Amino acid sequence: MKSGLSDKARLQHILEAIDEIESYVKDSSFNDFIKDSKTRFATIKQLEIIGEAAGNLNQELLKEFDEIDWRAVKAFRNVMVHEYFSVNLETVWNTVFEDLPPLKQTADRMMQKFT
Repeated sequence: MKSGLSDKARLQHILEAIDEIESYVKDSSFNDFIKDSKTRFATIKQLEIIGEAAGNLNQELLKEFDEIDWRAVKAFRNVMVHEYFSVNLETVWNTVFEDLPPLKQTADRMMQKFT
């Protein structure tokens, strides 16, 4: 269900969530990550926020920035929310370091449409 948030607000939420995740995992190894439940759960929560915000962005906007697999972003959120006991931590870790940097760059470019 979509709330009344604007695309600009949703993009800001995505960027803020990415910044939070970056601060959580800075100078950490995968081994540190799997041992620290607070960091794991905080990271997963921020990834859920990213997926929820992305899932409510205007479809025309998403089509314009199709270098991101938006369906995968939303699908990953659904796995984390609905299949939380089967979340693969290596997948979460890889998502943070492989998928978030290009998502951040794209979200920054998308925000330029609103300035």
